[in-house]
Amino acid sequence: MKQIEIDGGHILEGTINISGAKNSAVALVPAALLSDDVVVINNIPNISDIDALNEILTYLGAEVLRENDTIKINSKNIINKEIPESISKKLRASYYFMSSLLGKYKHVEMFFPGGCSIGARPIDQTLKGFEALGATVIEEGNKFTVFADKLVGGHVYLDMPSVGATINTMLAAVKAEGETIIENAAKEPEIVNVAIFLNNMGAKIRGAGTSEIRITGVNKLGRGFVEVIPDRIEAGTYIIAGALMGNNLKINNIIPDHIDSLILKLKEMGVKMNVHENHLFISKTENIKPVIVKTIGYPGFPTDLQQPLTTLLTQCSGTSYLEETIYENRFQNIAYLRNMGASIEQLDKRHIKINGPTNLTGMTVEATDLRAGACLVLAGLVANGKTIINKSEHVLRGYENIVEKLNDVGAKIKINEI
Repeated sequence: MKQIEIDGGHILEGTINISGAKNSAVALVPAALLSDDVVVINNIPNISDIDALNEILTYLGAEVLRENDTIKINSKNIINKEIPESISKKLRASYYFMSSLLGKYKHVEMFFPGGCSIGARPIDQTLKGFEALGATVIEEGNKFTVFADKLVGGHVYLDMPSVGATINTMLAAVKAEGETIIENAAKEPEIVNVAIFLNNMGAKIRGAGTSEIRITGVNKLGRGFVEVIPDRIEAGTYIIAGALMGNNLKINNIIPDHIDSLILKLKEMGVKMNVHENHLFISKTENIKPVIVKTIGYPGFPTDLQQPLTTLLTQCSGTSYLEETIYENRFQNIAYLRNMGASIEQLDKRHIKINGPTNLTGMTVEATDLRAGACLVLAGLVANGKTIINKSEHVLRGYENIVEKLNDVGAKIKINEI
């Protein structure tokens, strides 16, 4: 097991370069299987989630060459076989293989994916998309078998704009006969990134990034190339770090439009910030104002930044309110923040009240999931004394070189093997 150890209270100065987006890369890698040729993906983050996906690729017989931040995938000789639970459970994004293999072979067998325990994240909307294309879904315990004689374009209305269901339906539909329409589709930038990749391989997808996506099926996908977009959640996390402890900290390689909801919220709080075309500068600000925050699908405030932002809200002068509308179990970080000195009241499963400012004191805490871990890293940076974060594998699977990046700008942080 890994621990992250942080000596808090150090000012952050210098530049942090943002890596490729985890939430995009984990869909792009399985999407590569739809090609009948070689594809190349640039700006791949060096995180354990990608290692887990590569394990599935290799298991299926794909040739994978990874050099620095580039991955080359040759799927010409893959074998469509059952993906066992031992590897599918390592991350939720493994279910993108379900849709890419169904789209390519019209048959897939795999076990329910794993990932962070942040709520009952069912895949019913994904299965709804498969069935709209003519597939049969058989669920036996934790195993899914999905098959069809042929996939035929259909009309899919998602009950909620789910990112996973939108991407999975796109992957399954690109080789279906006729046109598929996805209504109430999610609009996240990662979906656009995946659509660009598929179109580069020869797919015909229109409307990605809007609430209606139209896909005209093709018989074959060939060579393709794509660059992973900058990680807006990683960017947001380090921007919050700058608001807590920054002195003209530069966050580089960002797309400001992708994090507009965070930037506007920080401006509402009175945080000192200068935003440029592909970077921004941010500094710690005294007497920041309390705010009301509600998570919602893109372009609203992202659920993945809710937990990191909570640390900043403990430093506001007054009472802030936060509502989580996406996942019902995403307040597992609250108990640990309270132990460190935060004044947080959980009003119900979806609402918390944060009173500030409060001084945080370093102690031993636990990363219950990826973004809860990021929240606690931020708390450790601002806390007095030493913070030790157990189960830090959660953090390392989603943030490339987080220890090195923070140390480079003045933090005192290290990884312990226990």
